[in-house]
Amino acid sequence: MERIERSDGSVRSEVRAWVAANWDSERALVEWRTLLADSGWAVPSWPVDCYGRGLGTAADVTVSEELTHAGAVGLPVGVGTGLAAPTILTHGSDELKQRLLRRIVTGEDMWCQLFSEPGSGSDLAGLTTRADRDGDEWVVSGQKVWNTSAHHAELGLLLARTNWDEPKHKGITCFAVPMQQSGVEVRPLRQMNGHASFNEVFFDEARVPAANVIGAPGDGWGVAVTTLMYERRGAALMRPRFPEPTGRTVREAIAEADEYFATYSWYPQRAGRADFVVEAARAAGRMQDAIVRQRIAAVHTLQRVNQWTAARANASRALGRAPGPEGSLAKLAASNLARAASAAHAEIAKTEALLTGTESFLDGVVAEVLVSVPAVSIAGGTDEIQRNIIGERVLGLPKEPQVDRDIAFRDIPRNVRDES
Repeated sequence: MERIERSDGSVRSEVRAWVAANWDSERALVEWRTLLADSGWAVPSWPVDCYGRGLGTAADVTVSEELTHAGAVGLPVGVGTGLAAPTILTHGSDELKQRLLRRIVTGEDMWCQLFSEPGSGSDLAGLTTRADRDGDEWVVSGQKVWNTSAHHAELGLLLARTNWDEPKHKGITCFAVPMQQSGVEVRPLRQMNGHASFNEVFFDEARVPAANVIGAPGDGWGVAVTTLMYERRGAALMRPRFPEPTGRTVREAIAEADEYFATYSWYPQRAGRADFVVEAARAAGRMQDAIVRQRIAAVHTLQRVNQWTAARANASRALGRAPGPEGSLAKLAASNLARAASAAHAEIAKTEALLTGTESFLDGVVAEVLVSVPAVSIAGGTDEIQRNIIGERVLGLPKEPQVDRDIAFRDIPRNVRDES
């Protein structure tokens, strides 16, 4: 897409004037976001014919700052804006963009991601959920897992196998599947830290309009790579800054975000609570312990390096570059930091780190860290997958040998019941 070059000052003054003329703090949230979508100011870096203004990506930051300054709000949070929208913009048909993007911007449609399967593990391309063409529809059957927000999503970003005679990476198609139908069953998953943030989803001849294919049939792997690049940078987990809730619009936006992020209430513990190690050492009276101090220093070092890596990625996005392998670097670095912080907490709390409840050490936060941290090395692509990406795309190392890359998928031995 050819972008329109505009100075920051020009963009800032124009959006400031538009907000001053249109902001009404007592509007319904969906009404305000409809105005944003139709004006192109919701995501100004999007194309003009896709509810944007065709500006550089830096304009998105400028507009967000001006909205906050005026006491207004912007985009909804979640998989829709963070993952589905950039995927549709990159691969979707013109008709699909017109039909789906506006409702993402207005918050009328919530999305979930339907990639992982219980029989595939890290081998996403080994998925066996199938979709068969039936006239103007596709019929989907299979199972997905680790699906946040699936219990109340209107649409799902689905990967399904549509050709069993192609190699596994070539027979996959990406769909926008309607979730509110009789052929879709969603069940919550209880985690060992006591939370139930995810779901498993069962498809039993669910129906998807043929017009809801994102990209072309069989090109789903390339579509998925785009989605995963945005996922690894945490695009669906960025909580917006809100002004003081002085009117209906802001109150509704905060309530919407609170509901969404309640699912992720344990994510600080999953990340290791590096911010908490000094406080924990003080509470345990171990700030002068040489081993504890070494642990804290190691955590602090990793934390600072990760911040610099994130700043470099942000600078790259400000220049309009699409997410790339730096997302894998950041993802792997986050895993290393989480494990180092978890080890530091265990060293500080000793045996009390295993106790839970309000009467335990620091109200059980450390215990929750210990059982939550393993998830950060799995979600969004395992550490092993990130190392492969870094080795191949950053260091230029040869690809890992794959004996099943050129074999028809139906001929590959699998650890699940054959559905082909």
